[in-house]
Amino acid sequence: MATEAIVLAQTDLRLDAIWIDYVFVVFYFVLVLGIGVLARRSIASSLDFLLSGRSLPAWVTGLAFISANLGAIELIGMMANGAQYGIPTVHYYWIGAIPAMVFLGIVMMPFYYGSRARSVPEFLLMRFNATTQRVNGITFALAAVLIAGVNLYALGLILEALMGWPLELAVPVAALVVLSYTFLGGLSAAIYNEVLQFFVILALLIPLTVAGLARVGGWDGLREQVVALPPGPEQLSAWPGTTLTEIASPFLSVLGIVFGLGFVLSFGYWTTNFAEVQRALSARSMSAARRTPIIAAFPKALIPLVIIIPGMIAGVLVPQLTTLKEGGQTDVTYNNALSLLMNEVLPNGILGVALAGLLASFMAGMAANVSSLNTVFTYDLWQDWIRPDRPDDYYLRVGRTVTVVGCLLAIGTAFIAGSFENLMDYIQALFSFFNAPLFAIFILGLFWKRMTGTAGWTGLISGTIAAVIVDTLVRVEVIAVSSQAGSFIGASAAFVVGIAVAVVVTMFTTSKPDSELVGLVWSLTPREGRKVRVAPSASDGVTAGVGAPGEGLRRPTAIEEVPTAMHEDEGAWWQSPVVMGAIVLALTVVLYMIFA
Repeated sequence: MATEAIVLAQTDLRLDAIWIDYVFVVFYFVLVLGIGVLARRSIASSLDFLLSGRSLPAWVTGLAFISANLGAIELIGMMANGAQYGIPTVHYYWIGAIPAMVFLGIVMMPFYYGSRARSVPEFLLMRFNATTQRVNGITFALAAVLIAGVNLYALGLILEALMGWPLELAVPVAALVVLSYTFLGGLSAAIYNEVLQFFVILALLIPLTVAGLARVGGWDGLREQVVALPPGPEQLSAWPGTTLTEIASPFLSVLGIVFGLGFVLSFGYWTTNFAEVQRALSARSMSAARRTPIIAAFPKALIPLVIIIPGMIAGVLVPQLTTLKEGGQTDVTYNNALSLLMNEVLPNGILGVALAGLLASFMAGMAANVSSLNTVFTYDLWQDWIRPDRPDDYYLRVGRTVTVVGCLLAIGTAFIAGSFENLMDYIQALFSFFNAPLFAIFILGLFWKRMTGTAGWTGLISGTIAAVIVDTLVRVEVIAVSSQAGSFIGASAAFVVGIAVAVVVTMFTTSKPDSELVGLVWSLTPREGRKVRVAPSASDGVTAGVGAPGEGLRRPTAIEEVPTAMHEDEGAWWQSPVVMGAIVLALTVVLYMIFA
């Protein structure tokens, strides 16, 4: 198992850190907690704690958006994939992220932000019904705790291997630090820490890449050494990616990557995962919210150069990984690529900065899931379902309590993650279970006004069941593909089954009247409504966003122009989501041409 491999390799992985390295780490922890203390001063309501009062500028939310994604899976998982598969790993970024991020900013954020929904489940309440909201709220809460556990487990392994702490101590200590600043400052503390963590993570990855390339003779030297090791030249070409998918047919391999990863898994994750969408919802205006994922797409397109390339370097430079690639016996796994390379190429001083970057990455990933969990649980499950119509101070206390409980649960799920040899296999399976069926019913409901509330929750449940069945068949080897290819197939099955069930159920159930779907369905929302706030009717008689007990949010029934201060001018090209989206897509095409 992964834990055994790390422990066996502990002597090789332990960093020869000196006092200056620990000074950097301690300073970073103090800075993180200080941000939490400062952010606490701005917390006056549950909206401040759970959504930052919707007051943050686009550049802050954009960097937080990408930083929240730079967790354990990104660093350990993608660097491991780089060591094992090489360049085909770029598909997780260039087709598996960028198009969906642009789609989120241009097409979907106007509906999320304009509806004034505080979460993705709350949007589903508006579009479908309370049952769909609750089903998604429960599944999201489960997914958030499981994924937070992955980040926490990976961080615990690093602290155990690099600093000698036992896993039973490292995991709770890491959880305590994340709990401290998210409990104090809520989403604002998490977001401002994520901006800091973005730059600290780069302070790890850039020196690691430069030092590694210097050791292998630059890019040309790396290419020569990579080709000499299994699986050979395929490691230097993105397409058809047969080594990544383990699908023998190049056509079917490309189809699996494009549809399974590039469409279902990618769009399912980036457009409906509240841990990401929450960052955009905290923006101060519609324009800032739309630009948030597109700003994040630029570093997302370029970051493979400092994650996948170091993974490839580790595969040829570190003797244990070279032995592993050749099929020999070794006590390490590809998950050790990052720590092995750090130990191989980084000097003291830089090592301390790198270790701080590593801690930053894992804390960012965990904090993103914990902060989104407390929002969904507080608003969608507790306020709208279990305990409605209470004072705002009550929900603020609930949010803080859920933060504590979420961190405690993540400690438990961290050890569930430890039962999987490859963290990437585990996380992709979770995405196929939870994100793919949600995307299916979300996209159908957005463009088909006839879809009913009953179709929403039945499509969600049936899609999840389909993905679990496929995952089981892959694990018992009835379907003979790699675990990651199995996740592509499972996500595709979840999407198709979710759509099919939703369509059939819609034929036998009653749709909402058009008047209740303005601002929630594409065909019923005027073009100008996609650039301004959708407001509740004045006749609601309640605070915007809060309905009567058991009702949740009031449905938006009118489109209202907002003051100029609420949305920046999009006259400049760099303020236009469409222009910036086109530029980042062009950049991605160029990168694919270089590494095709």
